[in-house]
Amino acid sequence: MSEYFSLSDCDVIGFDLDHTLCRYHLKETSRLIYESFARYLVEHKGYDKDLLNLTPATWDFCFKGLVVDLEDGNIVKLAEDGTVLRATHGTTDLSTEEIIKHYGPQREWKHFNSLSTSFTRSEKYYFYDNYFDLPGALLCGRVVDMMHKRGNEVNFDFWKDMVAAIDHNYNTSAFKEDAGTYFPSVKRNPGQYLQPCSDSVKTWLHSMKNAGKVLLLITSSHSDYCRLICEHILGKDFEELFDVIITNALKPGFFSLVPHQRPFRTLVNDVEESEGLPSLDKPGWYSQGNWPHLHKLLKTMTGKPEPKVVYFGDSLRSDMFPASSFGKWETVMIVEEMEGEGVPKSSAAMSNEAQVEPLEKKGKSEEQGMKSPSAVSNQWGSYFVDIHRSGGEDEESQKLTWCCHCIHKYSTMAIPSVEHIADLPLDYKFPRFSPDKPCTTGYFPRPPDSLLKRCESLS
Repeated sequence: MSEYFSLSDCDVIGFDLDHTLCRYHLKETSRLIYESFARYLVEHKGYDKDLLNLTPATWDFCFKGLVVDLEDGNIVKLAEDGTVLRATHGTTDLSTEEIIKHYGPQREWKHFNSLSTSFTRSEKYYFYDNYFDLPGALLCGRVVDMMHKRGNEVNFDFWKDMVAAIDHNYNTSAFKEDAGTYFPSVKRNPGQYLQPCSDSVKTWLHSMKNAGKVLLLITSSHSDYCRLICEHILGKDFEELFDVIITNALKPGFFSLVPHQRPFRTLVNDVEESEGLPSLDKPGWYSQGNWPHLHKLLKTMTGKPEPKVVYFGDSLRSDMFPASSFGKWETVMIVEEMEGEGVPKSSAAMSNEAQVEPLEKKGKSEEQGMKSPSAVSNQWGSYFVDIHRSGGEDEESQKLTWCCHCIHKYSTMAIPSVEHIADLPLDYKFPRFSPDKPCTTGYFPRPPDSLLKRCESLS
């Protein structure tokens, strides 16, 4: 395999939608998602109204890559080998002594093997790896805090209520029925939450299409929400850009192999036809589906026995792991946390933000001092690297986080946004991640600060 990766070598270029092609105003959206979940718990399940009150400082807790351990109420940040780097009970930090008391002298999290080999969902833990459910980690922490405050034993029945809150706000009929808090708010004012694609990204998509590439859009969002987003970020004619659009793809299950695969379904007025399709015969807009049937169609469309596919996505669990492990696709991970660690924003993204974000809103967020969920957290540290203290507090070593390790293992390369590469020629050669190369190779336009510092300290 070449040590470089180039889009010009690919026959098919696929995109996830949310937080990949579509960038959100993270602060606004995170507040809305938190409120959507919390309001459900308060109004439908009788939880304390205080859950709805947040101070700006509270947002420091909101951090991607955390795992909620549903057996003991702890929230953990893991190293690449499953060591617990940091942990909280509710939102309160656990000391080194408390971590050792919970997880033993080696600080091993017992479910690591199950999570790290297959990313499967479990009744025992929940992995927060995308911005759509991330505010739920903060809400979980605060629910545990409130149970303690009331002198109640922490009872993990509350997790059923959390799952119900997610379903209430995001289920496939919620958009149409104006149910919950999330969809009605985005429908009312899309510009407050969604950032339109820059002209350079639109030109880039057209240039790939003109170069004969097959363009895919594969999203777990339902067709009605997908249409709202795409019209806002790409324009009313967005369908002309993509050869195949797949909504309600239910990733990572989309990449499952026989016998678990779901059939593709056609849509009529955003309603799925009850009869599944035996195969995928032509380009178009479909719902649900599976990777093997798509692969067959791509062979026909490209005229190649093994078309080369690259897929852009932002989730380790739903995009990178299944697309690379089962689809054997090249994968480009969108890692907004790179911008929180010294990687400059693209000029297109900056001018876009300046135009789009309402100034009074911007002032409000910044006055309140709310941290963006993609920024480094005081409580949790860096998304990529952390200090591990073993035994005595004096012995310190720097470890890669489990998320950082997974980026290197399941992605071809990582970028903060598609804006960062949209102005480059299609035959630009990007260095790819490789076990033989330093762990900083594969990040474009440059690695995050914490990884650079770790490499310097090791050399």
